[in-house]
Amino acid sequence: MIEDRPSLVASDIDGTLIGHDERVSARTRDAVASVVASGTPFVLATGRPPRWIHPVVDGLGHAPLAVCANGAIIYDSDADQVLSAATLDVDTLALLSEITLEVLPGAGFAAERVGVDASDAAVPQFVRSPAYVHAWLNPDDEVVSEYEVLAAPAVKLLIRVPTMSSKAMVEALEPHIGGRADLTYSTDNGLIELSASGITKASGLAIVAERLGVAATEIVAFGDMPNDIPMLNLAGWSVAVENAHLEAKAAAGEVTTANWNDGVAKVLERWWS
Repeated sequence: MIEDRPSLVASDIDGTLIGHDERVSARTRDAVASVVASGTPFVLATGRPPRWIHPVVDGLGHAPLAVCANGAIIYDSDADQVLSAATLDVDTLALLSEITLEVLPGAGFAAERVGVDASDAAVPQFVRSPAYVHAWLNPDDEVVSEYEVLAAPAVKLLIRVPTMSSKAMVEALEPHIGGRADLTYSTDNGLIELSASGITKASGLAIVAERLGVAATEIVAFGDMPNDIPMLNLAGWSVAVENAHLEAKAAAGEVTTANWNDGVAKVLERWWS
């Protein structure tokens, strides 16, 4: 465990920082405000794209740097600027889809893309094939052909098989990918997410930490799902919320209370109270 105050705080959003109502609680807002007031950077690390960050920013009352799309995007929410993006190229997307349909027949595909800011109208930021069924209520619903889904570089390729668990999908597909992409999931509802090889929340957080001049050993990180595990492994101290996936709990150095019971805030208050 980090003896002194951490030099950087990084937190996942859904299932970790916010509750079931998708709001930042008053206690969490105050805890994060104390971190920021002390001069310690607070960073979001999420599977969300930049365009889904601003409701959280509004709830925090603070616009932090954000590691988005499971590490593929570094986003400055204060300036509304995408600082960097790591993408799957078109040839790789085509090969991944071909492999997927051999292993998981009938799978639906969606692609997450990014422009220069959170709402860049020049870039269709989320497109899905007709076979892709949303795993949750999604306001982004531009249906195109499967060919069009794969026709431009993407920060994430999403694969959906509603009749399978996400874990089973990863176990079936990963042996056939051969390091061409990183596979993970943030819900166990038949949805997996593929990023460029080597791109995880850990790789994104490492970029931010280097930018801020902070060593990985000085980071405290919070998460709840398998897509958080690389980040939890990177940080000097890692915390899973009580409602976390068992694999995320196993990777963490500590388990705090659930997201709906201010688990992140309770840990932060040990250092900032």
